[in-house]
Amino acid sequence: MNILDTLNDYLLLQTFDDNHASVKLSRSQMIAQVYAQMENSISVLSDLKANKSYIYTGGAATALGIDGPPGVKEIGSIWEEDILRKIKEEDLIEKYALELRFFHLLKSLPVAERADYQLVSYLRMQDRQGVYIPVQHRMFYVQSTEDGSIWLALCLYNLSFEAGKAAAYCGSIVNTRTGDVIGDDEYQVDDILTAREKDVLMLIKKGKKSKDIAAQLSISVNTVHRHRQNILEKLHVANSMEACRMAESLKLIS
Repeated sequence: MNILDTLNDYLLLQTFDDNHASVKLSRSQMIAQVYAQMENSISVLSDLKANKSYIYTGGAATALGIDGPPGVKEIGSIWEEDILRKIKEEDLIEKYALELRFFHLLKSLPVAERADYQLVSYLRMQDRQGVYIPVQHRMFYVQSTEDGSIWLALCLYNLSFEAGKAAAYCGSIVNTRTGDVIGDDEYQVDDILTAREKDVLMLIKKGKKSKDIAAQLSISVNTVHRHRQNILEKLHVANSMEACRMAESLKLIS
């Protein structure tokens, strides 16, 4: 789950500056509550500035065995662990990877256009009996701060009964104004690794040793070692194998 560390850093280490935060937060809390009531969804509003979340539970919570007191539950994290631990692990990794690409796409857009986009995924989640069932997950950012940082994120979990959606994870980023599905080439996260670090990682993936990489790229072995260390640190992984898997999930390499 090291991809979570990468995503967590991007979300929480932004600069946040807003003179009307309390009004915007109250309005967004009301929106989250209405979604839970109207759609029977589990609605999670995450405050990236304060690193806390507000969870509102509709009828779907009972089916998923996520019971709680009526009203809102406040937790001291942007990660709703009681919900996330019910998601099949491979689906959760794919979910985080897509959310990271979604974040990078939105950061490249003017603030006024960000509300037009949302992430839509189909996950496998355990129900009250521990059986995996299909759940639709939607995510959109409902507020940015005045300095352009992404601030409030809303996640919705709804039971899904669409045929075939329980077989494997699938997810897309969509423009709800136009109905267009955004392709991978439009939300790359290329700035995580430099071009040279990608070259090194591609050769590592092919099983090349450091001395072979150095010879092929016409650089010193010490430079290869430095690139290796930078890759591990940037991707928050412990070894080269994990780095390759992470980079493939993020579509940094193929």
